[in-house]
Amino acid sequence: MIGPVLVTGAGGFIGSHLARSVLEHGHRVAVIERDRPRLSGLDLQGIRDKATVVSGDVADTALVRRVLVEYEIRTVFHLAAQALVGVANRSPESTFETNIAGTWRLLEACRGLDLSAIVVASSDKAYGGQERLPYCEDASTLEPRYPYDVSKACADLVARCYASTFGLPVVVTRCSNVYGPGDVNLSRLIPEVAISAARGVAPIIRSDGSPERDYLYVEDCIRAYRVLADRAAGPLVRGEAFNVGTGEPVTVLRLVVTALEAAGRPDIEPVIKGTARHEIDRQYLDCAKISARTGFVPEWSLERGLTETVRWYADNLRLFTPGPGSAR
Repeated sequence: MIGPVLVTGAGGFIGSHLARSVLEHGHRVAVIERDRPRLSGLDLQGIRDKATVVSGDVADTALVRRVLVEYEIRTVFHLAAQALVGVANRSPESTFETNIAGTWRLLEACRGLDLSAIVVASSDKAYGGQERLPYCEDASTLEPRYPYDVSKACADLVARCYASTFGLPVVVTRCSNVYGPGDVNLSRLIPEVAISAARGVAPIIRSDGSPERDYLYVEDCIRAYRVLADRAAGPLVRGEAFNVGTGEPVTVLRLVVTALEAAGRPDIEPVIKGTARHEIDRQYLDCAKISARTGFVPEWSLERGLTETVRWYADNLRLFTPGPGSAR
């Protein structure tokens, strides 16, 4: 990875971990912050004073280009997005504007500059409901149906278009469900369960507990981003999409039970509602491509990752407004 580095979405969960990791590896980091929420990842990671924070919107092409030029950026990690499925269902227009238009505007700002890597965050949701499992990058088509999934698939295609047409050193990540300390979006499964366990409250599973997903610990996710950035200009990586996950699907019920055990609360019984809708039943990834082309393999087991995660929420329970948990 060549610095200095721009991380978009650095106030979010994954982006803040990535920015912190880049700083720890000795690179200067610039971030663009539109809003400053009460629980910003920059503050949770303790890096606000270590990064260069520019006020503005990543959808502002002129602003992004100014940041790229003035701060002599060489590597870009584009993670800024509207990342919540529920919000996307309620507000598709703003989701499309942020996730799709925001991506092409950022790439337009990058066009013509001497950059070593542009890593763009897509998602395993871009695949939609494929019949073939596990999902593999050689799938003939992406088949998303719901707003969030469609927005990520479109951004995925746009990013690879800029590599093919304009020669930008773009690489796309399709990560599975990433979890770990510092995720403040409590509508996500693992933060809800961890907080419920810390409060001694039974988590509510909105599905019937049977949907399967692949869960990736955030430190493995960040390492994959760095590995791909190191190789983005190479012929085996430039313009390619890479699945990043463990390849080991876990049911929602098993995940919840494992998290409760990691929190030392195996006595708590989750409540299964079975009311979730518009969700893909089984979704997990074939990650052979990233392993073969870069040597990357995950290092964190589910049990180890959940132990670190639930400990963080227990230690930081004061940050969250009291209330009952409600897992998926």
